[in-house]
Amino acid sequence: MKVFFADEQKRHDPKFFLSSGGRQPNPEQPERVERLLDGARAAGLEQVRPDNHGLGPISAIHTPEYLDFLERIYRRWQHIEGASEEVIPNIHPIARTGSYPASAVGQAGYHMADTSCPISAETFDSACWSAWSAVSAADAVMAGDSAAYALCRPPGHHAFRDVAGGFCFFNNSAIAAQRLRRTAERVAIIDVDLHHGNGTQGVFYERSDVLTVSIHADPVRFYPFFWGHADERGEGLGLGYNYNLPLPRKSDDAAYLDALKAALRRVEAFSPDAIVVALGLDAFEKDPFGGLSVTTPGFARIGEALARLGRPAVIVQEGGYLCDELGDNLTSFLTGYGTRSA
Repeated sequence: MKVFFADEQKRHDPKFFLSSGGRQPNPEQPERVERLLDGARAAGLEQVRPDNHGLGPISAIHTPEYLDFLERIYRRWQHIEGASEEVIPNIHPIARTGSYPASAVGQAGYHMADTSCPISAETFDSACWSAWSAVSAADAVMAGDSAAYALCRPPGHHAFRDVAGGFCFFNNSAIAAQRLRRTAERVAIIDVDLHHGNGTQGVFYERSDVLTVSIHADPVRFYPFFWGHADERGEGLGLGYNYNLPLPRKSDDAAYLDALKAALRRVEAFSPDAIVVALGLDAFEKDPFGGLSVTTPGFARIGEALARLGRPAVIVQEGGYLCDELGDNLTSFLTGYGTRSA
């Protein structure tokens, strides 16, 4: 299996975020990349630099208005007297209607769901290379690889079509799924991150060609709070094509694997031609977010279960934050996946 990653993805280096109103160091740090690359190499993966695919595959998911905002907002922000070093919104609309603000401050609030994704001079370029890693991994699978791993950083599954949030700017998993649709009639996205993939759900909520499934900590008291509940099943043509499995806080391997069995039954019923695994390693028992209690051996069992689907797979990195076992958890997952799929 190949791991797709570009060094430019490390340049995005957010300094802080607000948690419960307090200023905290931003956990989505470039050091995550080094730990994950070590884990991928330990699993025997070959590192490959992704191609520059341009904005086409990204704009297949994200609106041109949003792309223009992300590309230009940092430069515009520097002209605001007294503004923060990084772009951080201080106002959000309670409803997004047809009106669109002209000011940088208003647009930041319009296009950024929370304060966890500051935008610096390097953010847009890093996010592009992250998305291109997902595109290159999808291309490798379409060319015949049984699976490919996209080390996407910054991550993506909280990004909607025109809204950043939760450390995410471009929805890499959605971009990979859309790319796979070139040759796959149906694609399933299986999100195993600690947090609900609300952006991914939003992108495909009214579509029947992409099944979205997410296992995550119950959002009733956990980020992203407003999405990820079991009664969210899709709308219009997408009704029945979104499946959420919220778990109680601190759920262990056994509870997680039971939910995964239910998730995979739904995927089997959909019978996809290819899958995207939105791989969050933050369900780990010692992850700084502390939401679930999956162990390092548990990630191997998750990988084995996903590989038993027997579908071509793009594995897209989502969450998983700095702890001593981060690289080991990736190695465990990839080894389990490779053992079962070999």
